[in-house]
Amino acid sequence: MTLPTMVAHDRADTIGWCRAIDEGPWASLAVPERVTYPSHAWTVELAAAAALTERVRLWTTIIVLPAHDAVDVAKQLASVDRLSEGRLTVGVGVGGREHDYRAIGGSYERRWARMDEQVATMRRIWAGEPPFEGADPVGPPPVQAGGPPFVAGVMGPKALARAARWAVGVDDASTVFGVDRAATAEAFDRIRSAWAEQGRSDAPHISASLWYALGEDADARLRTYGYDYMRIFGHGLAETMSSMLSTSTPAALRTAVDTLADLGCDELFLVPTTIELDELSRTRDALGI
Repeated sequence: MTLPTMVAHDRADTIGWCRAIDEGPWASLAVPERVTYPSHAWTVELAAAAALTERVRLWTTIIVLPAHDAVDVAKQLASVDRLSEGRLTVGVGVGGREHDYRAIGGSYERRWARMDEQVATMRRIWAGEPPFEGADPVGPPPVQAGGPPFVAGVMGPKALARAARWAVGVDDASTVFGVDRAATAEAFDRIRSAWAEQGRSDAPHISASLWYALGEDADARLRTYGYDYMRIFGHGLAETMSSMLSTSTPAALRTAVDTLADLGCDELFLVPTTIELDELSRTRDALGI
């Protein structure tokens, strides 16, 4: 379950969702990132989730890593890994919104290559190497040996080939608007092929995300959420993309979940489009969990 950080919320909402997710049947709690958006900072939400949960694994889905300083992010994530007692998985990607980079002074240049370099830097920091000669190491050391595992939020063949060199898996974003069996099967095959071509003996951990809504006015709420999220790309594209959203009934949600399971998806991150805590109960009822 993804924490609904993209919807306006307050302290009580964050506490309620974190505790309900941790007490429920969910395997993981995910926190996404946007900068030029009303969402809370991912570092704050993730730290809160680490303190408010005991059981679920925490994920970032995803941090736009090249927009940030790698050493700073490494320190923040090691801190969360310690707060959560080693329950963190780090999803990273390059994003597609230059505004988010510009807003925080990040460079949009060479972002794919820089992400490879940043992952290597973060692993050195987590191993206790100083950031430069004569400096002290950057703490704290993470709980997980070698640091939290990386998952790549990538899609294209070149990006998949890069990710196969340093990630434990891929978070496929092609399912966000809905699950098309043929297209998703092809996407998953490309991920597995990238691992094989890199000579990996381990299978990639494949995760996916899905925007959905249930309950009263679910369809309208889902489309409004999609439009608001995508309007940075212009009215026309936002209208087109939001019109594709259709996971707004229990039957549609069950079909999407079953299809992804059939295709070998290891982990599905449901993305709620409301802050109403009752959405968790509606989701459990729809899925029979």
